[in-house]
Amino acid sequence: MAISYEWDCKTCDTYLAKSGKSNVVYNVHWRLTATDDTNKDSDDNNWTADTYGSQSVSTDDLSSFKNWSSLTNSDVQGWVEAAIGADTVTAMKSSLDAEIAEKISPKSVTKTLSS
Repeated sequence: MAISYEWDCKTCDTYLAKSGKSNVVYNVHWRLTATDDTNKDSDDNNWTADTYGSQSVSTDDLSSFKNWSSLTNSDVQGWVEAAIGADTVTAMKSSLDAEIAEKISPKSVTKTLSS
C-alpha cells in the first residue's frame, strides 16, 4: 500500500495590520489528505482518508515576513507542521494509514435486515 499525503493550508486568518505589516497570518485552517495510490474501491477510485483542524502560528517575530500575495500553500504548510510538531504529524499520518487499511479490509460492517 503506497500512501501519499497532501496538505491544504490555503485558508488563513490574518491581522489586517500588525507591526507595520499587512495581512499577517496568525491562524491556519488545514486539511491533511492521505491517498492510497495502489488500491482502488469498487468505483475504481483511490482510497482516501483525511483529517483537519486549525493551528495558530506565532506572529511575535516578523523579521522573515512574507507578503500575502507571495505566500504559497507550501510556505504555510511548513509553519503548520513546525507548530504541530514532527511527532504529531507522524501520528496523524499513521492514523490516516490505519483508516485506509480499515476501509480496504474492514473488521466489521453495518447490515440492514430486509424485513
